[in-house]
Formats: sequence, C-alpha cells, structure tokens
Amino acid sequence: MEKFVYYAPTEIVFGREAELQTAAQVKKYGGHKVFVVYGGQSAVKSGLIDRITANLKENGLEVLAEGGVVPNPLVSTARRMVQSALAFGADFILAVGGGSVIDTAKGVAHAVASPEHDIWDFWSGTKVTKSLPIGTVLTISAAGSETSNSAVLTNDTKEPPTKRGINTDFNRCRFAIMNPELTMTLPKYQIGAGAADIFMHTSERYFAAILGNHLTDEIAEGLFRTIVHYGPIGVREPDNYEAMSEIMWCGSVSHVGLTGLGSKGDTPRDGDWACHQLGMAISALYDSTHGATLTAVWAAWCRYVMDENVGRFARFARKVYGVTEEDDRKAAEAGIVKTNEYFISLGMPVSLAELLGHEPSDEEIEKIAVECTYDRTRTIGSFKSLAYDDIVAIYRNCRN
Repeated sequence: MEKFVYYAPTEIVFGREAELQTAAQVKKYGGHKVFVVYGGQSAVKSGLIDRITANLKENGLEVLAEGGVVPNPLVSTARRMVQSALAFGADFILAVGGGSVIDTAKGVAHAVASPEHDIWDFWSGTKVTKSLPIGTVLTISAAGSETSNSAVLTNDTKEPPTKRGINTDFNRCRFAIMNPELTMTLPKYQIGAGAADIFMHTSERYFAAILGNHLTDEIAEGLFRTIVHYGPIGVREPDNYEAMSEIMWCGSVSHVGLTGLGSKGDTPRDGDWACHQLGMAISALYDSTHGATLTAVWAAWCRYVMDENVGRFARFARKVYGVTEEDDRKAAEAGIVKTNEYFISLGMPVSLAELLGHEPSDEEIEKIAVECTYDRTRTIGSFKSLAYDDIVAIYRNCRN
C-alpha cells in the first residue's frame, strides 16, 4: 500500500426527513445569506424547493433560490448564477439536486469568493485559493459529488463545446443532507444511469496501476456487489426504501476516496479514470447522459487494456460475481460479460450505436478522440496509458 493522505470532511445527515435539518446545518457552518442552486421544475413542482426555503427562512436565514441547471452542467448557467449570488451578497451556497447541481454550486462558490476571475478560469488552470462554504440536499444518487473533491462543467460558449473537471479540497461540501425518499420520484432511466455511474466510480479506482491494497480492495468489492444487487431493484421498484437507501449510500462512498486508498503513488489521481475521460468527451459533443456514456465504453476499454494485468480482471469477476472459472482470461471475460448484463438490467447502453441512436462514422469517432485528448495534447489512464490512436481504437471497438 502506497502512502496517502485521506481527507473526507463532509458531514452526512442521512435518513427520512433529513432535509428538515438543512437550516441547522447551514447555521452550523456560518451561513446567513443562502444562495440555493437547483435544476429543473421538478424540484419546484414536488414542493421540495419551497420546503427547503421555508426551513431556512423560519430559522432566520435570508434566501435566494435560482434554478436552470441541466445535466452536463453549463458554464453559461453558472456564470448567470454567479452574478445573482454576488448581487444578493451570498455567504453560503446550497445545492438542491444531483451531481450537475452540486458541481454548478461548487463553481459558483469559487467564483463568488474570487469575483476578479471568470468561473471558467478555474477549469482552465487557475488555482482555487478560496471559496464560499457549500452544502447539499441530495436528490439523485449517482455522481457522488456530495462527498468528492471534484467538479465538472461544460463550456458551452466554445465551439465545439468542451467538458472539463477540476479537483480541489475547496470542492468539498461542508454537509450533505441525504433522504433516500427524495430519489423515489426520479425517472427509471435516471436511477439506472446513477447506479451505473456509482459502479464506474468504483471501477476507476479498482483497476489501478498500483495494487496490493487488500482492505481497500475488499471495500471496493463489497460496494460492487451491493450496487450490482440493489441497482436493478431500484430501477424496477423506485419506492423500495431499502434499495434506494443502499444506492444512495453507495453513491457517496464510491466517490469519497475510500475505494482508491493506497493506489495513488506518484500519479495525480487515485486510479485510472480513462473511462470517465472517454465518456466525458462523448457527452461534451453529444450531450449524452454521463452514466450511459460510461457503460457504452467500459467493455471495450476492459478488453483493450486487460493484458496489462489479466489477473486483476479475473479477481474482479470472482469476487464480485462469484465466477468459478480457474483460467484467468476466461474468468476475466466472464466478468466483463456479467457487467454488461448488469448495465443492460439498468436500461443502459453497451455500445456507441445504442447510446447515440446511430452507428458513429470514423470521422465522428476521430472528433470524439480529439476532444478526449485535448486536441492530441495528452494521454489518459494509468492502468494502461492511452494515446490518441488507442482511444480511437477503443471507440471503434464499442461502435456497435
């Protein structure tokens, strides 16, 4: 196990009616003027925004709520919210939603704290040195942004659009309010995409270049087994509290860093993250659902990199799915097939043709690969380093 520093400061308030503790949490972390970030009209129609704002106001807090965040959150929306929050004099940013809302809130918090910078500066090299405190009321189990140090935005003011992520401890939420009942009204496709994303956050850390982290592996394998079991139940039975609570907690644990401890070494991140980079390039150009982009490329990535350590893939198959095949290569392939079956049970695509609704041409694939490599200026992955030609090959291998 390599040396590491583990930092997970987010306070979790979990269970039925947890959202009633929102005001107490905001006050605990010094908030007075709360800028609430949310997504579409569903949060308004369900009454959740009214309940949250009433809870804040009844406890003596000033509130301004602004919606409009979309999946694959846009920098143009975040810029608009920054101006509103500055005019309001916000000293606390509260996200009510899922990963897109939380990531937008993180960007707003950074830009309000440093108004001399445009928000995209922080996604293009400027170091975040201060931020407003952030909290969240989680309504979608998926991205794990409520417990992670990461945030992703799409710059829709560029042509073509580009999607980037940043990692900084200023992205850490002070608290996360987590009531599984708030996720029960989600469309089944969104529940499935979320369960896929949770699986993939664990996969990215599990298939790392540095191994030998036995307790970390056991935690990851337990998380895999749990989300593989409960993810399809949540899709079939969204009102199943046991399933939705397990999915919600898996989402937070999958991205809090536990499943990658000891695998970082001298690399900048704890794990591989190639599939996320492959998927982000697709969603930047096609506005595809994030979790679905990951399931579309995962098997092709596995088969392309598997020879780097086929035993790792065999262990995954045996520990997660109970595969008994003694030959490592056959066991590894069985694990890939079973994972695709899991993705299908969630209603997720397992090819680009399924994802996009058409079979992408060579020219389209090359454009996606250009976006993925930042115009051929970088490689991705640490389990196996992937350059432009490798990435094109993976996209072609998952075309149909």
